[in-house]
Amino acid sequence: MDRDALAVVPEAAPQANVPARGVRRGSFRALHSKPFRLFFSGQVVSASGTFLQQTAIGWLVLRLTGSASSLGLVLAVGGLPSLILGPWGGTIADRVDLRKLLIVTQSLFGVLAGVLWVLAFVGSASVTLVIVINAIGGFVQIVDSPARQAFVSQLVPSEDLASAVSLNGVVMNSARVVGPALAGVLIVTVGTTPCFAVNALSYVAVVGALFAVRPLKPKGLAHRVRGGVRDGLRYARSRQQLWLPLVMMALVGLLAFNFAVILPVLARTTFHGSGGTYGLMSTMLSVGSIAGSLGVGLLHHPRRRYLMIAALAFGVTMMATAAAPNVPLVCVALVLTGVAAFAFVTLASTTLQLHSSAAYRGRVMALWIFVYIGTTPIGSILSGWMITAGGPRVALIVGAGACLLAAGLASRVHTPPNPDAELTDLVG
Repeated sequence: MDRDALAVVPEAAPQANVPARGVRRGSFRALHSKPFRLFFSGQVVSASGTFLQQTAIGWLVLRLTGSASSLGLVLAVGGLPSLILGPWGGTIADRVDLRKLLIVTQSLFGVLAGVLWVLAFVGSASVTLVIVINAIGGFVQIVDSPARQAFVSQLVPSEDLASAVSLNGVVMNSARVVGPALAGVLIVTVGTTPCFAVNALSYVAVVGALFAVRPLKPKGLAHRVRGGVRDGLRYARSRQQLWLPLVMMALVGLLAFNFAVILPVLARTTFHGSGGTYGLMSTMLSVGSIAGSLGVGLLHHPRRRYLMIAALAFGVTMMATAAAPNVPLVCVALVLTGVAAFAFVTLASTTLQLHSSAAYRGRVMALWIFVYIGTTPIGSILSGWMITAGGPRVALIVGAGACLLAAGLASRVHTPPNPDAELTDLVG
């Protein structure tokens, strides 16, 4: 298959780039769509439970082992399946009914959370068992993540896709506020076990919403497209709008997005805090992340220079976090870090969805999950080693360097001579 055959023009992109007269504006315009509202509300509840559980697992592992390396290993196991098999999940998502697929995957996540709660309740939640549950969840995530990303495009009109992608990011980032904050309260008052029960129950909301949703644009011919991972890679490689965000995210995801490993240790060993301190720091990061995602939702056409600026700001704010001498100042720095980090993530994700044909969107978003989540195993282990050798501040500085390197790459990429020749160049 040659390059011209791969350069399929997405149905949604021209409208997203040049909004028609009378088209709704603003970050929240996608909420006018009832299917998206249902999906959005279910995701808010479920995602909050997910981050609540992640925070509780981090504190539980540290309490059981006292080791940053062990915590890094536990988190790494959850991302290992995506690192090995992640791109194949997109091939499945491009061929099946996404709503039915998500009902299955979200139900499985709920069952795993319930098992973890039962094990913790009876006193059997060892690090080994947590690792096993995280690994199983990682295999479910291989299919769930690209399907969830691609499903958003079926729930809104084409001109509202940028808003929907942004709000989908806001769902996760608001959950980063609610989840860790609630986890901090529960850990201090009743311990980590109830956190797992709350997460298990939260999946009832998202599964119920998925049963009620009726997509505006059900999958048509996309599931009959031939080819698999290799075709998806070739398609992404042929477009600057796709490969540049993916490469930048690979750099940033590997070394910068390891807050789940860094923040518990920063709270406990550097600032001699408690679970409440860790919850506060995670919340501050998430407050900034919501602002960053919502800001991107105001844009109709993210550009390469925006990606470059966001990566640069991410690096600078991570350095400020590393240099902060006390908890109040580190919280301020984490808010700014959250703004920059998730402006970058939302810009990159929006660009990928706007420039992916429906026939390839699952595979493109699987590549996105691969570089965003699939780098977690290596990144978590590396961060654990760096923390053990030099402390959490060293890990933050190394992450900042990765962000600056990604910004430098974006600055060196040249815009095609005629951007309109290959679908209005949103990253040029």
